Amino acid sequence: MSERSEKLEVSVWRGQHDRGFYETFEVPAYDNQTILDVVSWIQQNADPTLTYRFACRVGMCGSCAMMVNGTPRWTCRTHVKKVLKDNRIKVAPLRNLPVIKDLVTDMDPFFDKWVKAGGQHRPTRSRHDPIEEIRPSSTGRVAADAGIECINCSVCYAACDTVSANEDYLGPAALQRAWTIVNDEKHGARQEVLDAVSASGGCHNCHSMGNCTACCPNGLDPLSAIAGLKRATMRNYLKRGR
Repeated sequence: MSERSEKLEVSVWRGQHDRGFYETFEVPAYDNQTILDVVSWIQQNADPTLTYRFACRVGMCGSCAMMVNGTPRWTCRTHVKKVLKDNRIKVAPLRNLPVIKDLVTDMDPFFDKWVKAGGQHRPTRSRHDPIEEIRPSSTGRVAADAGIECINCSVCYAACDTVSANEDYLGPAALQRAWTIVNDEKHGARQEVLDAVSASGGCHNCHSMGNCTACCPNGLDPLSAIAGLKRATMRNYLKRGR
Protein backbone atom coordinates (compact mmCIF):
# COMPACT_ATOMS: atom_id res chain seq x y z
CA MET A 1 0.00 0.00 0.00
CA SER A 2 1.25 3.47 -0.80
CA GLU A 3 0.79 6.19 1.79
CA ARG A 4 -0.92 9.41 0.80
CA SER A 5 -0.02 12.73 2.39
CA GLU A 6 -3.34 13.38 4.11
CA LYS A 7 -4.42 12.13 7.51
CA LEU A 8 -7.70 10.60 8.62
CA GLU A 9 -9.49 11.85 11.71
CA VAL A 10 -10.73 8.71 13.47
CA SER A 11 -12.95 8.82 16.57
CA VAL A 12 -12.93 5.54 18.49
CA TRP A 13 -15.19 4.63 21.39
CA ARG A 14 -13.22 3.89 24.54
CA GLY A 15 -14.49 2.55 27.84
CA GLN A 16 -16.14 -0.32 29.64
CA HIS A 17 -19.78 -1.33 30.03
CA ASP A 18 -22.00 1.75 29.74
CA ARG A 19 -19.30 4.31 30.55
CA GLY A 20 -17.12 5.62 27.79
CA PHE A 21 -16.13 8.41 25.45
CA TYR A 22 -14.83 8.96 21.94
CA GLU A 23 -11.09 9.44 21.55
CA THR A 24 -9.81 10.96 18.32
CA PHE A 25 -6.66 9.84 16.51
CA GLU A 26 -4.89 11.06 13.39
CA VAL A 27 -4.20 8.06 11.17
CA PRO A 28 -2.14 8.04 7.95
CA ALA A 29 -4.23 7.50 4.84
CA TYR A 30 -3.29 4.63 2.54
CA ASP A 31 -4.61 3.33 -0.76
CA ASN A 32 -6.99 0.35 -0.41
CA GLN A 33 -7.21 0.90 3.35
CA THR A 34 -9.91 -0.86 5.36
CA ILE A 35 -11.48 0.18 8.65
CA LEU A 36 -9.78 -2.80 10.30
CA ASP A 37 -6.45 -1.48 8.97
CA VAL A 38 -7.23 1.86 10.62
CA VAL A 39 -8.13 0.31 13.99
CA SER A 40 -5.04 -1.92 13.84
CA TRP A 41 -2.82 1.09 13.09
CA ILE A 42 -4.15 2.89 16.16
CA GLN A 43 -3.52 -0.13 18.39
CA GLN A 44 -0.05 -0.75 16.98
CA ASN A 45 1.17 2.83 16.71
CA ALA A 46 -0.87 5.17 18.90
CA ASP A 47 -2.42 3.29 21.84
CA PRO A 48 -1.61 -0.38 22.55
CA THR A 49 -4.42 -0.56 25.12
CA LEU A 50 -7.14 -0.28 22.45
CA THR A 51 -9.19 -3.48 22.58
CA TYR A 52 -10.94 -4.97 19.55
CA ARG A 53 -11.66 -8.32 17.91
CA PHE A 54 -10.56 -9.78 14.61
CA ALA A 55 -9.45 -13.15 13.28
CA CYS A 56 -9.41 -14.03 9.59
CA ARG A 57 -9.13 -10.52 8.06
CA VAL A 58 -10.68 -11.83 4.81
CA GLY A 59 -14.44 -11.66 5.41
CA MET A 60 -14.94 -15.22 6.65
CA CYS A 61 -15.41 -15.09 10.44
CA GLY A 62 -17.31 -11.87 11.13
CA SER A 63 -15.52 -11.28 14.43
CA CYS A 64 -14.32 -7.80 13.39
CA ALA A 65 -17.86 -6.37 13.18
CA MET A 66 -18.19 -2.84 14.56
CA MET A 67 -20.31 0.26 14.09
CA VAL A 68 -18.74 2.47 11.40
CA ASN A 69 -20.28 5.92 11.10
CA GLY A 70 -23.42 4.53 12.72
CA THR A 71 -23.77 1.42 10.53
CA PRO A 72 -22.78 -2.13 11.57
CA ARG A 73 -20.15 -3.57 9.23
CA TRP A 74 -17.40 -6.13 8.92
CA THR A 75 -14.43 -3.79 9.23
CA CYS A 76 -12.10 -6.06 7.25
CA ARG A 77 -14.34 -5.69 4.19
CA THR A 78 -15.15 -2.03 4.61
CA HIS A 79 -12.84 0.23 2.63
CA VAL A 80 -12.23 3.66 4.07
CA LYS A 81 -13.00 5.46 0.82
CA LYS A 82 -16.55 4.05 0.85
CA VAL A 83 -17.49 5.37 4.30
CA LEU A 84 -15.27 8.44 4.75
CA LYS A 85 -17.22 11.59 5.57
CA ASP A 86 -15.36 14.93 5.54
CA ASN A 87 -12.13 12.95 6.09
CA ARG A 88 -13.59 11.61 9.36
CA ILE A 89 -14.57 8.17 10.61
CA LYS A 90 -16.37 7.17 13.79
CA VAL A 91 -15.87 3.60 15.04
CA ALA A 92 -17.87 2.12 17.91
CA PRO A 93 -18.79 -1.30 19.34
CA LEU A 94 -21.83 -3.07 17.92
CA ARG A 95 -25.00 -1.66 19.41
CA ASN A 96 -27.67 -3.74 21.18
CA LEU A 97 -24.96 -5.74 22.98
CA PRO A 98 -23.19 -5.08 26.32
CA VAL A 99 -19.72 -3.58 25.93
CA ILE A 100 -16.86 -5.43 27.57
CA LYS A 101 -14.14 -2.92 26.69
CA ASP A 102 -13.64 -0.41 23.88
CA LEU A 103 -14.78 -2.09 20.64
CA VAL A 104 -15.42 -5.53 22.11
CA THR A 105 -18.98 -6.57 22.95
CA ASP A 106 -20.36 -9.45 25.00
CA MET A 107 -21.94 -11.89 22.54
CA ASP A 108 -23.69 -14.00 25.20
CA PRO A 109 -27.13 -12.29 24.90
CA PHE A 110 -27.01 -12.80 21.13
CA PHE A 111 -26.28 -16.53 21.38
CA ASP A 112 -28.69 -17.00 24.30
CA LYS A 113 -31.49 -15.83 21.99
CA TRP A 114 -30.23 -18.09 19.22
CA VAL A 115 -30.65 -21.04 21.60
CA LYS A 116 -34.00 -19.75 22.87
CA ALA A 117 -35.32 -19.70 19.30
CA GLY A 118 -34.57 -23.41 18.99
CA GLY A 119 -31.44 -23.06 16.90
CA GLN A 120 -29.96 -26.43 17.86
CA HIS A 121 -30.41 -29.23 15.36
CA ARG A 122 -32.28 -32.26 16.67
CA PRO A 123 -31.99 -35.14 14.22
CA THR A 124 -34.88 -37.44 13.32
CA ARG A 125 -32.54 -40.42 13.08
CA SER A 126 -29.63 -41.83 15.05
CA ARG A 127 -26.16 -42.67 13.77
CA HIS A 128 -27.31 -46.27 13.44
CA ASP A 129 -30.06 -45.43 10.95
CA PRO A 130 -29.48 -45.09 7.21
CA ILE A 131 -28.89 -41.52 6.01
CA GLU A 132 -32.09 -39.83 4.91
CA GLU A 133 -32.00 -38.63 1.34
CA ILE A 134 -33.19 -35.07 0.78
CA ARG A 135 -33.71 -33.76 -2.74
CA PRO A 136 -31.74 -30.54 -3.29
CA SER A 137 -34.71 -29.15 -5.20
CA SER A 138 -37.27 -29.81 -2.46
CA THR A 139 -39.13 -26.77 -1.12
CA GLY A 140 -37.80 -27.24 2.39
CA ARG A 141 -34.21 -27.68 1.26
CA VAL A 142 -34.32 -24.55 -0.88
CA ALA A 143 -35.78 -22.51 2.00
CA ALA A 144 -33.24 -23.88 4.46
CA ASP A 145 -30.31 -23.27 2.14
CA ALA A 146 -31.27 -19.61 1.75
CA GLY A 147 -30.04 -18.78 5.25
CA ILE A 148 -27.47 -21.47 5.89
CA GLU A 149 -24.51 -19.14 5.26
CA CYS A 150 -25.24 -17.09 8.39
CA ILE A 151 -22.06 -17.02 10.50
CA ASN A 152 -23.62 -15.29 13.54
CA CYS A 153 -21.58 -12.11 13.26
CA SER A 154 -24.53 -10.19 14.82
CA VAL A 155 -24.42 -7.35 12.29
CA CYS A 156 -28.15 -7.80 11.67
CA TYR A 157 -28.77 -7.81 15.43
CA ALA A 158 -26.93 -4.51 15.79
CA ALA A 159 -28.86 -3.05 12.85
CA CYS A 160 -32.28 -3.97 14.26
CA ASP A 161 -34.28 -1.13 15.83
CA THR A 162 -36.75 -3.61 17.30
CA VAL A 163 -33.95 -5.19 19.32
CA SER A 164 -33.05 -1.70 20.56
CA ALA A 165 -36.62 -1.08 21.71
CA ASN A 166 -37.45 -4.56 23.00
CA GLU A 167 -34.75 -6.46 24.89
CA ASP A 168 -36.85 -9.65 24.74
CA TYR A 169 -36.97 -9.71 20.93
CA LEU A 170 -35.07 -12.71 19.62
CA GLY A 171 -33.57 -10.79 16.73
CA PRO A 172 -33.03 -11.44 13.01
CA ALA A 173 -30.21 -14.01 13.22
CA ALA A 174 -31.96 -16.24 15.74
CA LEU A 175 -35.22 -16.10 13.79
CA GLN A 176 -33.49 -16.78 10.49
CA ARG A 177 -31.88 -19.83 12.08
CA ALA A 178 -35.31 -20.91 13.33
CA TRP A 179 -36.68 -20.63 9.78
CA THR A 180 -33.80 -22.78 8.51
CA ILE A 181 -34.51 -25.40 11.16
CA VAL A 182 -38.26 -25.39 10.51
CA ASN A 183 -37.57 -26.15 6.85
CA ASP A 184 -34.96 -28.80 7.56
CA GLU A 185 -36.59 -32.16 6.81
CA LYS A 186 -34.06 -33.87 9.07
CA HIS A 187 -35.02 -31.78 12.10
CA GLY A 188 -37.14 -33.59 14.65
CA ALA A 189 -38.50 -30.74 16.77
CA ARG A 190 -40.18 -28.34 14.37
CA GLN A 191 -43.22 -27.85 16.59
CA GLU A 192 -41.03 -26.74 19.48
CA VAL A 193 -39.34 -24.18 17.24
CA LEU A 194 -42.69 -22.81 16.06
CA ASP A 195 -43.84 -22.53 19.66
CA ALA A 196 -40.64 -20.71 20.63
CA VAL A 197 -40.76 -18.15 17.84
CA SER A 198 -44.47 -17.43 18.24
CA ALA A 199 -44.11 -16.63 21.95
CA SER A 200 -43.32 -13.25 23.49
CA GLY A 201 -40.32 -11.67 21.80
CA GLY A 202 -40.73 -13.87 18.74
CA CYS A 203 -41.25 -13.28 15.03
CA HIS A 204 -44.49 -11.31 15.39
CA ASN A 205 -42.59 -8.52 17.13
CA CYS A 206 -40.73 -7.77 13.89
CA HIS A 207 -41.78 -4.44 12.35
CA SER A 208 -40.51 -5.44 8.88
CA MET A 209 -38.20 -2.44 8.59
CA GLY A 210 -35.59 -4.51 6.74
CA ASN A 211 -32.40 -3.11 8.30
CA CYS A 212 -31.26 -6.68 8.92
CA THR A 213 -31.38 -7.61 5.25
CA ALA A 214 -29.90 -4.29 4.13
CA CYS A 215 -26.87 -4.68 6.41
CA CYS A 216 -26.12 -8.42 6.10
CA PRO A 217 -22.52 -8.74 4.81
CA ASN A 218 -23.30 -12.16 3.33
CA GLY A 219 -26.27 -10.88 1.35
CA LEU A 220 -28.79 -12.98 3.29
CA ASP A 221 -32.44 -12.02 3.77
CA PRO A 222 -33.52 -12.40 7.42
CA LEU A 223 -36.59 -10.25 6.75
CA SER A 224 -38.00 -12.85 4.35
CA ALA A 225 -37.16 -15.63 6.79
CA ILE A 226 -39.08 -13.84 9.54
CA ALA A 227 -42.01 -13.31 7.19
CA GLY A 228 -41.96 -17.05 6.54
CA LEU A 229 -42.07 -17.74 10.27
CA LYS A 230 -45.03 -15.39 10.65
CA ARG A 231 -46.96 -17.35 8.03
CA ALA A 232 -45.90 -20.72 9.44
CA THR A 233 -46.83 -19.84 13.02
CA MET A 234 -50.21 -18.51 11.92
CA ARG A 235 -50.94 -21.71 9.98
CA ASN A 236 -49.86 -23.68 13.01
CA TYR A 237 -52.14 -21.60 15.24
CA LEU A 238 -55.15 -22.21 13.00
CA LYS A 239 -54.34 -25.88 12.60
CA ARG A 240 -54.24 -26.40 16.35
CA GLY A 241 -57.50 -24.51 16.78
CA ARG A 242 -56.26 -21.94 19.23
